[in-house]
Amino acid sequence: MSDGKTAGHNGLTYADAGVDIDAGNALVERIKPAAKRTSRSGVMGGLGGFGGLFDLKAAGFTDPVLVAATDGVGTKLRIAIDTGVVDTIGIDLVAMCVNDLVCQGAEPLFFLDYFATGKLDVDQATRIVEGIAEGCAQSGCALIGGETAEMPGMYHKGDFDLAGFAVGAMERGQDLPRGVQVGDVLLGLKSSGVHSNGYSFVRKVVEMSGLGWDAASPFGAGSLGEALLAPTRLYVKQALAAVRAGGVHGLAHITGGGITENPPRVLSEGLACEIDLGAWELPPVFRWLATTASMSEPELLKTFNCGIGMMLVVAADRAEAIAGVLAEAGEDVVHLGRIIEGQGDVVYKGRLL
Repeated sequence: MSDGKTAGHNGLTYADAGVDIDAGNALVERIKPAAKRTSRSGVMGGLGGFGGLFDLKAAGFTDPVLVAATDGVGTKLRIAIDTGVVDTIGIDLVAMCVNDLVCQGAEPLFFLDYFATGKLDVDQATRIVEGIAEGCAQSGCALIGGETAEMPGMYHKGDFDLAGFAVGAMERGQDLPRGVQVGDVLLGLKSSGVHSNGYSFVRKVVEMSGLGWDAASPFGAGSLGEALLAPTRLYVKQALAAVRAGGVHGLAHITGGGITENPPRVLSEGLACEIDLGAWELPPVFRWLATTASMSEPELLKTFNCGIGMMLVVAADRAEAIAGVLAEAGEDVVHLGRIIEGQGDVVYKGRLL
């Protein structure tokens, strides 16, 4: 006879297969307050439906064009998992999506997340989603839904994956980039560290250094793991304030490809970005990475944000006014350079290293 699991009334359950529906339901209840605090005009209903609803007219749009973005946080997740410091990785997830949306000229409206793991830890998942809610709150974006997938056999013990999906809108004809021309000024907004790109390289450098995640950070306060988990900055409210002030021709989120490859994405044919590398100080984390790995300056510039997380291309006669708007929003604005005639690339002056 069998042990009773496959015969009679004591049949196999979903929980026996490793999926705990009750844990998933408990998570939904735990995260409802976090989602509720992100509510904004346009939100219809709460969590628990088959889909999230949003009313564009109630959000104040007349003739809207929707803009969508999706992203993850790359292998920065590995550090969060290995250290157990998962409280801010959700901010990274939101930032990677909404910072891209705003570069199109769109106001982020709502966000959905996908969280997948082998065995659901409700406490850990709650901390992660609360981080996502914090990122949404900081960017004026509502967390209106998501998916929690418990998939035994797909992930090693303790591992999880995250993806995010953001939708924004703008009035028709207000898309960016628009009108970039020779003489426009480049303004930079500082990063909080490595943000969420280049972490496969970062982890390799840490391995080369022989340091553990719990070692004292060689470039700042706290442990090395904590320092490298500093969350990606959210630039949404500051950037939108600048756009609404008038004179912004383009925005570039400095992500994968670094300073070398992202600003050219706003250029039209026959233009280039001239950037003065002496305009700002390279943050210690990047200097440590470059020194430890013996990186060349060109490699550094095309791998990391190097301390500048967002760039604005603005009309020359509006540069000071826009810098003032950004300063009022708490930014330490860097005058990076200007738009020149060229071949769609970045032309550097001075040295960073």
